[in-house]
Amino acid sequence: MRPVPTMLDAVVVGAGPNGLTAAAELARRGLAVEVFEAAGAIGGGTRTEELTLPGFRHDPCSAVHPLAAGSPAFTRMPLHRHGLEWIHPELPMAHPFPDGSAAVLSHSVGETALSLGPRDAGTYRRLVAPFRGRWDTVAADFLRTAWDGLPRDPLLYARFGLLAAQPAALLTRRFHDAKARALFAGLAAHGIAPLTGFGTGGMALIFALAAHAGGWPVPRGGSQSIADALGSYVREQGGVLHTDFEVKRLDDLPPARAYVFDTSPTALARIAGLGNAYEHFRYGPSVFKIDYALSGPVPWTSEAARRAGTVHVGPTYGEIDSALGAALHGDDPSVPFLITSQPSIIDPTRAPEGKHTFWVYGHVPNGWRGDATEVIERQIERFAPGFRDLVLARATAGPPELAARNTNYVGGDIATGSVAGLRLLIRPKLARVPYATARPNVFICSSATPPGPGVHGMCGHHAARAVWRRLRER
Repeated sequence: MRPVPTMLDAVVVGAGPNGLTAAAELARRGLAVEVFEAAGAIGGGTRTEELTLPGFRHDPCSAVHPLAAGSPAFTRMPLHRHGLEWIHPELPMAHPFPDGSAAVLSHSVGETALSLGPRDAGTYRRLVAPFRGRWDTVAADFLRTAWDGLPRDPLLYARFGLLAAQPAALLTRRFHDAKARALFAGLAAHGIAPLTGFGTGGMALIFALAAHAGGWPVPRGGSQSIADALGSYVREQGGVLHTDFEVKRLDDLPPARAYVFDTSPTALARIAGLGNAYEHFRYGPSVFKIDYALSGPVPWTSEAARRAGTVHVGPTYGEIDSALGAALHGDDPSVPFLITSQPSIIDPTRAPEGKHTFWVYGHVPNGWRGDATEVIERQIERFAPGFRDLVLARATAGPPELAARNTNYVGGDIATGSVAGLRLLIRPKLARVPYATARPNVFICSSATPPGPGVHGMCGHHAARAVWRRLRER
C-alpha cells in the first residue's frame, strides 16, 4: 500500500469519462491521484438511472458508444476485467423511410452498400475501401490534436483528412439517391453543426467506419458500466475517488502538483481564477431528451429498424438539414431529426421482462425552455404507428434540466462547446497544447478539448500526457 503523500501529484476535478481516463493514465504511471466529483456518483455523461418506473434503467445522456468500443484510450485498459461488457445489436444503425424500407449501417460494408440502392452501392464501397481494416490507425491519428506530432501513417492520414475536412453537404453529392444522402446527413448530425460546415463529412465517415470496425455497442447494464469500470481501474492503480464534493475554488482541494479539470471552460475559469481566458469560447445548440418506459418494443414499420440498436428518424437530407438549422438559429423545433436507441432489445437488464426502454432526442436551441414532447412523438409515429399506445411513462429533459444534471452542459450543450466550423479542431482556444492553461499547474481534459465530444476518453488521455510531460520537466 502506498504511503499517504503530503502533496498529491495530481487532482482531477470531475469524474466523467475524460476525468476518469486522465486519472487512470496518471495513476498507472505511479502518480498519487485523487478525483473529486460534485455529484453523488461518478459518471458524468455516462450514468444509468431509474428515471421513469422501478426496474426501468435509463441512460440520461450517452447510450450507444461507437467511439468507445474502439477507443485507443479504453483499449489500453483491462476494463472488461472491471465489469465492462459490450453488447452488439444485429444492426448497429437503421435509417427508416416512410415506405417501410431502410438504409442500414451494418457491420458488413456490403450489406450497408446494398441498402443504399444500386446506384450508390459502389460509391459507398469506394468511399470506405481505403480505410477498411485500418481503424486503429485512423482512430489514433484523428482522435487527437492535429498538430500533436506526426501521424502513424502520413499517407492514410492525408487521404482520410481530404475527405474528413469536407462538409457533409459536399460529401453527399457523391451519391445519386435520397437514401444514401439521408444516411450520411444523419451520421453528420451527431455533431450538431451545419451540414455545410467544415469537417461534418468527417464526422459522418468516422461513425460509419466505427460501425464496420467495432460496431455501435451498448454496455450491459447501461452506460454507468463504463464509468464504474474506469473508476474501479483508477482505484486498482492506487487512485482515490471522492463524490458529493463540489469544488468552488482551488483552495477547496488538497495541495497538488497538477490540477486537471473535466469541466466546462466556464467553470474552470471561475474555479481556477483564470478571469476571461475563455471569453471567446462558444457553446452550441442543445437537445430535448425523452426516456420512455414501454410495454413492448417500438413498432417500426421497417423490419431493419426493429433489429437495430440505434435508429435515426428523418427521411431526407433536406428534413435533417432543416431540423439542424432550426436549432442553430434559435427556432422552435417543428419536424425534428431524431436519434433514438433501443438497448432493451439486446440487454434484458434494462427493463422488467417483456417491457422495454427507449431513448430519444431531437435538436433544440441552446437554453431553449419549450416542450418538444408532442413534435418528437408525432415524428416517431410517422415510422412506428401505435408507438404512443405503448408508453407506460416518460421522463423529459430540455436544456435547463440537462444543464442542471451536468454542469458541463452549459445551456444544455451536450458537446461542451460548439463544433461548428473550426471549433471541432480548435478547442477550447488556439494553443500549441490545448489542455494547458495560463496557470502552469492547471489543465483541462473535458470534451471542450480535442478531439471533442463523444465517450472515448481521448480528451482525458491526451490531457494526462500533457500533465505527465509537465511534471517530468519539473
